[in-house]
Order: sequence, then structure tokens, then C-alpha cells
Amino acid sequence: MGETTDRQYVEYGCHDRIATIALNRPEKLNAASDEVVRQLMAALRRFDADPDALVAILCGRGRAFCSGADVHQRQLRSREELERLGGPQGHGANAADLLFQSVNSKPVIAAVHGHVLGLGLALTLDCDLIVAEAGTRFQLTETSRGLGAARHWAQFHFRGAGAFGDEVALTGRFFTAEEALAANLINRVAPKEKLMESARELAVSVAANPPLSVRAIIRTRRWYLDRYAKEAAFQQAPMRLYLTEDFHEAALAFKEKRKPRGFKGR
Repeated sequence: MGETTDRQYVEYGCHDRIATIALNRPEKLNAASDEVVRQLMAALRRFDADPDALVAILCGRGRAFCSGADVHQRQLRSREELERLGGPQGHGANAADLLFQSVNSKPVIAAVHGHVLGLGLALTLDCDLIVAEAGTRFQLTETSRGLGAARHWAQFHFRGAGAFGDEVALTGRFFTAEEALAANLINRVAPKEKLMESARELAVSVAANPPLSVRAIIRTRRWYLDRYAKEAAFQQAPMRLYLTEDFHEAALAFKEKRKPRGFKGR
């Protein structure tokens, strides 16, 4: 829907053994379209194969890290297309286990700012370490959009933020970087304008260790998180929430910039 497929939506660079992977769709607050997801997967695979890169920092250009999935493209598909694809994602653009598909055992640090919503939150929580700029606002949008938040719920519990995660998953409310740090959901809160500096300091500390030692930890951590998150998603999958009237109404309300007209539980 108006997406230029030859544009570079994700930037990759490597300096002093630390790779930087940056979402680069700032005019849409880095909303993740199918093409953004595909390019991000390619960048993560490039990092995985890059012999010069030991650690990656995942960040976003512009005013926000990621405002979530591109609703206009991914959530307003026809019912027939949603059934054929098995969800809102396009072919080769499933972000649910994006990092696990692309990176074997190298550590990825999320450096987030502005807004971190929906798909952006899930991607952040899949990363191994998380640094957020002071004042960053997070939201699990899947609950209010009718998609369910089983995977997010599992990510919160895996990180030791169970009670906080229960509340956020059931209410879908915004929460701040400071709340996330207090709940043990993220690792650090960086001062304003110091996000990348703080993330790089953390990356340097990780990269100073023997690479195979670090990768043994990452490999183990990812295996357990992936298993836990997939088991949670498996419980939700039979409901096929992406085909419900409530999901369609929530997506339409977002497009039309209005409040939903009432959910029907079907």
C-alpha cells in the first residue's frame, strides 16, 4: 500500500566489532510493514554472518524506535487474505520469531526511545539486553486491537516481570522506561540524548569477553525464551483472533482515527 520496495528501510553498519542495525522509516515512526520486516531479517542475518561483528545494537531513526505493525498494510487485509496467510503478516514477514530465525547465538542489545509499541515491544523483549532512553513510552497494543498478547505475556514472565506483565497484558496500558526498569523488564535507562552512548558502553563490556563464552549463554537463553513464548502462543493460536469482528473493528477504528464502536466478543 504505497510502499517503495527498493528503499532501504533498515541500515547496517559495523565499527570496532559492534554492529548497528537501525530501523529507517522515521516518517511512519518506523512502523513495521512486510518489507521492513524482511529487510530487518536480512540485516540480522548479515550480522550473524559478519566475522567482524561480536555484538549488535538494534535502534530506530527519528522520533521513535517502532510504533508497531503497519496497521494499514498488515491488519486491514481482506478476510480471505488473512485466512490464506494465517494472520496479518505477509509471506516471509512474520516478526514473531524474527530474531531467533536470523541470529544463532550472537548477542543483540535493543536501544529504544520515543515510543515502543506492539510489534516493536515484542521485538525489543526478544533482544538479550535492553537500554531505553528516559521517558520512553511502551505499549502492548495487541490486547486493545483484539489480537491477544500471549507471546508478550510470556516475554514479561521470562524476564521476571510477571505481576507487572499480567497487568500490562490485561489492560494494554502505556508504561514508561522507568516503570519497566523498576519491574525488572529492561536493563538500563539512559539519560536523554545518551541512548546510543549507553548502549555502546554495554556492548563494549559484552564484547570484551571471549566470544564463545558469550554465545554459549545467548544460545541457552534464546532456546528457553523461544520455547516459553511459542508454548504461550500455541495456547492462543486456535482462537484465530485475526479473523474476529472485534479485530476488524479495532483496525478500522485506528485507520479512521476514531474510538471503536463497541466490541462484541466475536
